[in-house]
Amino acid sequence: MIRISNLKIRLREIDDPKDELPVLKQKLLAKLRIPERDLKHFRITKKSVDARKKDDICLVYSVDADVRNESGILRKADTNVSPAPDMEYKMVSPGSEKLPERPVIVGMGPAGLFAGLMLSRYGYRPILVDRGEDVDSRVRKINRFWNEGVLDTESNVQFGEGGAGTFSDGKLTTLINDVRCAVVLEEFVKAGAPKEILYLNKPHIGTDLLRSVVKNIRREIMACGGEVRFSTKVTDIMVNDGNIHAVRLNDSETLRCSVLLLAPGHSARDTFEMLKKHGVNIIPKPFSIGVRIEHPQKLINFAQYGDAAGHPVLGAADYKLAYHSKNGRSAYTFCMCPGGYVVAAASEHNGIVTNGMSEYKRDGKNANAALLVGVSPSDFAGDDPLAGVEFQRKWERLAYKLGGSNYMAPAQLTEDFLNDRRSTGFGSVSPTYRPGVVPSELRECLPDYVVQTMKEAILYFDSKLKGFALPDSILTGVETRSSSPVRIVRDENHTANIGGIYPVGEGAGYAGGIMSSAVDGIKTAEKVIQKYMPL
Repeated sequence: MIRISNLKIRLREIDDPKDELPVLKQKLLAKLRIPERDLKHFRITKKSVDARKKDDICLVYSVDADVRNESGILRKADTNVSPAPDMEYKMVSPGSEKLPERPVIVGMGPAGLFAGLMLSRYGYRPILVDRGEDVDSRVRKINRFWNEGVLDTESNVQFGEGGAGTFSDGKLTTLINDVRCAVVLEEFVKAGAPKEILYLNKPHIGTDLLRSVVKNIRREIMACGGEVRFSTKVTDIMVNDGNIHAVRLNDSETLRCSVLLLAPGHSARDTFEMLKKHGVNIIPKPFSIGVRIEHPQKLINFAQYGDAAGHPVLGAADYKLAYHSKNGRSAYTFCMCPGGYVVAAASEHNGIVTNGMSEYKRDGKNANAALLVGVSPSDFAGDDPLAGVEFQRKWERLAYKLGGSNYMAPAQLTEDFLNDRRSTGFGSVSPTYRPGVVPSELRECLPDYVVQTMKEAILYFDSKLKGFALPDSILTGVETRSSSPVRIVRDENHTANIGGIYPVGEGAGYAGGIMSSAVDGIKTAEKVIQKYMPL
């Protein structure tokens, strides 16, 4: 197998998505200078869009090809043709220590699901528990919250099957370079995700498809011997001689366990409190806060693609922007949702939390992204390990009060935000947040240094992406859950200072997003497998 990189198709060469593969095949044959009969098979391994020249937009591919006379082709090839790398995942060998009980996994976000999938497949029969409900029940609870303002603090956007990522864009982009990434993508495809995620440079599943995908992964876990319990909250742990001995479920059931994989998600504040009480080593970590910004998707499309905007091969455009202020702060856009919606994502009473979500087709009228500014433990009051949690809570409660104390969110026109002027209504852009928004002045629910850095960033981003500072674009506050405010300290074996506890995923402070969380779940499962024999 050989890999051919930097194969380009000019957008003007194709009029319809169905033309893409035939044209790519001809480009591949021309690149290798071989007849069609010598090409046995090929598959796309990466696809991206190069829109730096808007009058000459290109699709850029990497392709793996099975060909006759591979060695001869490689001898004559340029630097863009090379042997395909070995990306086969190799499972670790099981250990020799006997497990006295089934391992318990807390949380069914990406980290918990993939840890559970690996352990169940290799005979460890894990028990997965989640304080929230199955995804279908979650949908009903969340819709009631969005439509009526009735919040269930145990089953919501943050808690339940699939974790917070289930109600997002389902982005699978990551900065980590790990062979396990391919494993995660392949498992998603097996569970019903579109095959294109295997090669797109910026893959996504969409919240509508992701809900079915997580259900299918759960069914696979159960078919392999795992057990799943919803509406089951770990309310306490029992420690004996410095090791985990058992967990307390729903304050009513004691479940013995000597291996506990903790994947609680970044919003499990009561769980962090409980762990702190037992002396689990927790430290504060940096994260970011800010708002959601909404623009017309057509504006973003034109800014990124020019006259090619709307071409069926391109789809909805996205962006990723960063700014470094002279004040030492950094601002950036995060979790950009083309054709998406701003959603209410609170998990506690009396707080406003925003997030972004889009479906697979990304066909909503608005684009939205988090506009965030980094904060660090030096910004938090006091030296408590959970000071970052209280920092988040402060601004969430102020936003709740500013919005009218009924889960409506404070929102402001960008023009008004830049000019320190309270908004009194909205213009050409309609806010998508449910239960609704209240025209406000967002500096009343954000730190001054965040407001100032955001103002600078908006103007700078407008110079990079024309229209970003659109006067009628809408800022909705607050976004506080960009990542976990804590890290549950673990060693090289992924264990905490209390033996048998394995902190894992985003909530534990070791990942950021669906892909890196899932990979961390696999890596932590490997640590358990390397130590113990299957049951």
